[in-house]
Amino acid sequence: MSDGRVSFTIDGEIAEILLDRPAKLNALTMAMLDQLEQAVRALDGMKDVRAVVLASAGERAFCVGADITAWAACEPLDMWRSWTKRGHQVFDQLAALRQPVVAAIQGPALGGGLELVLAADLRVAEAQTVFGLPETGIAACPGWSGSQRLNRLINPSVIKEMALAGRQLDAARALALGLVNQVCAKGECRATAWALAREIAARAPISVQIAKQLIDAGAGERVPAVLEGLAGGLAATTEDAREGVASFKERRPPVYRGR
Repeated sequence: MSDGRVSFTIDGEIAEILLDRPAKLNALTMAMLDQLEQAVRALDGMKDVRAVVLASAGERAFCVGADITAWAACEPLDMWRSWTKRGHQVFDQLAALRQPVVAAIQGPALGGGLELVLAADLRVAEAQTVFGLPETGIAACPGWSGSQRLNRLINPSVIKEMALAGRQLDAARALALGLVNQVCAKGECRATAWALAREIAARAPISVQIAKQLIDAGAGERVPAVLEGLAGGLAATTEDAREGVASFKERRPPVYRGR
């Protein structure tokens, strides 16, 4: 358990991804990134799962980012080849998950921890939670899309305050800025996130998943994949699509009717 772990469980139509390294404030290791990717890939293929809760173990922090002792020994090129590139790959897959993801944030979400919750669709934070981008304090920079996804949510001047001066946002200010959707009392974020996930799961799942893609595309995320995916799905519902497949199997010219 020294390297931590990421697990997921399923309860009916809702799944929970759990960061489980509380002794180290859920700091992410390379092994945890690999396990997070495995969980996301598995959930993306599960038709019966309608919503996902992203949570972490312990009460002291949601996640304080990448494990400094693990990446500090990397040479610059290795840092880019391994930690930076890997984090982007995994977080992008989480953001692209078909099902909406609700992050339950029970303590500091700093650096990579903030970047992780930014890959979720909705965020519930306890009142004592703080958010920060502390990287410049250790001569580093945000590396897992903190400077990009955060730009789509809040004013760039606030991001500069966080990244350049190292100031943190408390939960109340994060709510006012639109970084989080809801603030709850200490000890209640997981239950609150599950309640929100159940609201989502009660709605038409395919419509929910399409709506998520449309909203993301409107924000400039994964536009080609969204457009081509929706176009392909629409085309597949037509009589012409069935005629095309039938003519191919029967080795004859297709007769298209525009229906």
